[in-house]
Amino acid sequence: QVQLVESGGGLVQAGGSLRLSCAASGRAFRSYNMGWVRQAPGKEREFVAAIRWSGDTSYADSIKGRFTISRDNAKNTVYLQMNSLKPEDTGVYYCNADPPGEIRLWGQGTQVTVSS
Repeated sequence: QVQLVESGGGLVQAGGSLRLSCAASGRAFRSYNMGWVRQAPGKEREFVAAIRWSGDTSYADSIKGRFTISRDNAKNTVYLQMNSLKPEDTGVYYCNADPPGEIRLWGQGTQVTVSS
């Protein structure tokens, strides 16, 4: 079964940067569509970014121009580079994977805290 492990979260000042990583098990990673969502305290989960198996990307309007999603199929890893962080970016960031023909899988989440 595919497992997802996120890392890279932490505490950063406004204007700073973080890079999140999500490592996936499984030999068919290159066929997975991958994505990131986040959940702020007291709010529902919201879409952040996604990258298809083809490399096509999509972003939430709130983070466009600041965040970049990428993938390294040789390392079975998807990344979220977050620049110009704002306090409103604070939350738990979850990686998700869509293996073909299977239900969506989730990582355990990594906390990102941006101080003002």
